[in-house]
Amino acid sequence: MSEEDLRVGIVGFGLRAGLWRYLERPGEGSRVSVVCDTSERGRADAAAKLPGAKVTESLAELIAEGVDAVVVLVPDFAHAEVVIPLLEASIPVFCEKPLEISLEAADAILETAYRTKTRLYLGHNMRHMPVIRQLREVIQSGRIGEVKAIWCRHFVGNGGDYYFKDWHAQQAKVNSLLLQKGAHDIDVIHWLAGGYTRQVSAIGSLSVYGGVASRRDNTDRRMADWFSKDNWPPTAQTELNPAIDVEDLSMMQMVLDNGVLASYQQCMFTPDYWRNYTVIGTAGRIENYGDGPGGTIKVWTSRSISGLPEADETLEIAGDDEGHGGADPALIAEFLRFARSGGVTETSPIAARQAVAAGVLAAQSLRSDGGARQVPELPADLVAYFEGGQR
Repeated sequence: MSEEDLRVGIVGFGLRAGLWRYLERPGEGSRVSVVCDTSERGRADAAAKLPGAKVTESLAELIAEGVDAVVVLVPDFAHAEVVIPLLEASIPVFCEKPLEISLEAADAILETAYRTKTRLYLGHNMRHMPVIRQLREVIQSGRIGEVKAIWCRHFVGNGGDYYFKDWHAQQAKVNSLLLQKGAHDIDVIHWLAGGYTRQVSAIGSLSVYGGVASRRDNTDRRMADWFSKDNWPPTAQTELNPAIDVEDLSMMQMVLDNGVLASYQQCMFTPDYWRNYTVIGTAGRIENYGDGPGGTIKVWTSRSISGLPEADETLEIAGDDEGHGGADPALIAEFLRFARSGGVTETSPIAARQAVAAGVLAAQSLRSDGGARQVPELPADLVAYFEGGQR
């Protein structure tokens, strides 16, 4: 591939379309040459933001433009139907997380990328978030010894506005919020632990939003049109999606292939909005308080008799206000480098598939008897290909 600007296409110009600003860098390595969106509003927004790009509703037309790479930002349930034709056309693809909403569709994407030898990149931007990178640096330094347990609590204070007023509220469109929202945290748990889930079980329920009577078809609006901090308490929410069958309270337990035990708890109706990770090793533990700039990571490596002692070390969480603490520009920069040159990346198609597998099987568990489910293995040659940088 030449050293000129990469000609990048975008498929889906909705809520994550803000990534365009890190792609539109003419003279600096990349430019958006074509945008595809099936909605009139998406096409209008793209034309306004990117007047130099061609705008179309046809994926075939985008492919025919001869782009060097494509960023796929369509809803989760449409990933395979967009990503697979792009891979078949030998176009390097950025796929937003989660990889897909079913294990079968996720595996079909991986198998297509492997067969066609076309570069596939996953948008798990939390691997570039300063808080996660700092937690991982402490773990890799050996200061807390060998990791044995990870607990993650996710307080989703914006849950009602983010997930219960549109397609996110339906199992048919997201499978579960353990997958849709939790894919981030499952991937982070795997990354911090250095292993993948082998066995998973879960419990959960639709505890609050199923009882809210105010409903509305919001297909004519987007989240920014209805979001408000005044939508409180959760029982006073209005204009929720007509159909709601995803859980708003979920808890899953994981046994990883390296023996680490992990848990993930997700609540969609808390007053606060942040993630708390606790990582326990053989020589100490770490925990974050806040997950962005201004928060801290505390490290305990000395024994105390009782109570909550002062941390042996307190780290300020780095980052800025630019796209998830600086994660989004770093994510896009890595994808553009990968699309041009290939090689190993911080995000991983295998890790993305394993996050999907854990989320999908957790949903199956909580919707039945809460019993353990085993994650099916991938072929060794496919794993080696992706973990080797797709060379």
